[in-house]
Amino acid sequence: MGRRSSHTPQQLRDLILNAAQEIIESHGLAGLSAREIARRIDYSPGIIYNMFENLDDVVLHVEARVLEDLEARLSAVARDGDVIDAALRMSSTYLTYAAERPQLWNLLFEHHLPKGAPLPPAYQQRFEALAARIEEVLAPLYPETAVEACRQCARALWASVHGIACLATADKLSAVTAENAGQLVEILVRNYLIGAQSSA
Repeated sequence: MGRRSSHTPQQLRDLILNAAQEIIESHGLAGLSAREIARRIDYSPGIIYNMFENLDDVVLHVEARVLEDLEARLSAVARDGDVIDAALRMSSTYLTYAAERPQLWNLLFEHHLPKGAPLPPAYQQRFEALAARIEEVLAPLYPETAVEACRQCARALWASVHGIACLATADKLSAVTAENAGQLVEILVRNYLIGAQSSA
């Protein structure tokens, strides 16, 4: 039986999100349920639906936290000096984050809303902010008139580094190559950006 509320609405939301995040980190998305969240915070499951639209809404808020954390990590990467070196530092940071928090990182790409349900604008903005950090690093390769080319290059590079991170976190990289994830990312970034520099 849940207890009477002794928390403000914002405190309750934080309790729910903290519990959901802990469950996902320990057991993945498959381990998440309203009943388990409620058990951990010592409230009835109904309180979750008073604070959030549904369980997908809870997950989206956890994902927003992950995106904010990841963007903060990428934003802290030094962008001075050579573009390739800066891109390597950022790619390495992304790879490290995936290795350190694999369940939360996987959540960003594992969780799907019901068909036809739109992503909340605030969530999409966080993804765009993440992509913008990569564009900022690559911007010196492109003239100011080539904004779209820079955008495409940043997203192609991010998708490629992400693919390596996926193989590494799934422990499948050895089936593809003898190089470890860090070595493979360095090969990718150097060769990709050398080509981008020559065509810019």
